[in-house]
Amino acid sequence: MAQVERKGVCLIVGAGDGLGAAIAEAFAAEGLAVCVTRRPRHVEALEALAASLRAQGASAHAFALDAREEGEIVGLVERIERDIGPLEVVVFNIGANVRFGLTETTERVYRKVWEMAALAGFLSVRESARAMTPRGRGTILITGATASVRGSSGFSAFSGAKHALRALAQSAARELGPKGVHVAHVVIDGAIDGVFTRSNRPDAAEKLAAEEILDPAEIARNYVHLHRQRRSAWTFEMDLRPFSEPW
Repeated sequence: MAQVERKGVCLIVGAGDGLGAAIAEAFAAEGLAVCVTRRPRHVEALEALAASLRAQGASAHAFALDAREEGEIVGLVERIERDIGPLEVVVFNIGANVRFGLTETTERVYRKVWEMAALAGFLSVRESARAMTPRGRGTILITGATASVRGSSGFSAFSGAKHALRALAQSAARELGPKGVHVAHVVIDGAIDGVFTRSNRPDAAEKLAAEEILDPAEIARNYVHLHRQRRSAWTFEMDLRPFSEPW
């Protein structure tokens, strides 16, 4: 990655090995300093991602974060704005995908999934808005799923949380758009290549080569496209799926 002019900061809340890492690479290539977060137990992998980006010439910073905790989100945004630069892009990318039958879904499971997707999403969007609206610019991108728009058997907790996250995105877009902040919700419909998919689908590499599962780098290109859009023609919702995905 060649050295490029710095253009503010991209914060990725939930930078896993697949899509989150690809988004970080894509925005680093655009010249933004990249701040990546994951839960503390994943900090070693997170540091490795940041080091890889720095080796390519990017400005990259890793932060252990429990995005469900208000104080941690508030403190992180304040620290980035103070020590690194103005937030230009915030990507909320926590998955929270679990599958349990309705009668097997415990209160603890439902609450945890809601906290990871809906509550953490609210806190991330709120703090992003507080930083961006005084400047009259910024992009907030929220990763959704098929469950954001359609509940399925076995996904009562996940679909409930993702529906709530989509509703948050709609409300935020309507409120923040007139203030110059672009909010977009991206429905990812299908399996995404990465460690989780490859560990559960022996044919994942073959499917990726045939473009029958989602390539994280291609998803990330669309996130960059959303950020680049002029405000005379903003997209609120984009859905992405492989050509072969039934829908």
